[in-house]
Amino acid sequence: MRADTGSATVWWVALCALLWFLTLAVLMAASVRFDRDRATTAADLAALAAAARAAQGTDHACERARAIAEANRAALRTCVLDGPVAEVSVSVPSSVLDRPIIARARAGPAHAVPPPG
Repeated sequence: MRADTGSATVWWVALCALLWFLTLAVLMAASVRFDRDRATTAADLAALAAAARAAQGTDHACERARAIAEANRAALRTCVLDGPVAEVSVSVPSSVLDRPIIARARAGPAHAVPPPG
């Protein structure tokens, strides 16, 4: 009997384990990225909603931001109005990590930029 009998099985098992690990790593990274994108979308929409209601007061604007964040399955963490500019942060529970994903956004009116020169 030869000394290398069965060595192909060991190599195939090692290759399968490596492929399993790589597949799991890619799926986890994609899941975390999806959670991050969901959090940034919720933050952007909440900031836009708060900025749109800034003229009606902080309480009304932040309540609208909270409603928009919750509609996007996020929790509003902070909401600050500085005149017509709204800054918010939201958190989304992660499907992979044991901590929430936090995203911040700022929205307000666009100011005219002077031409160069």
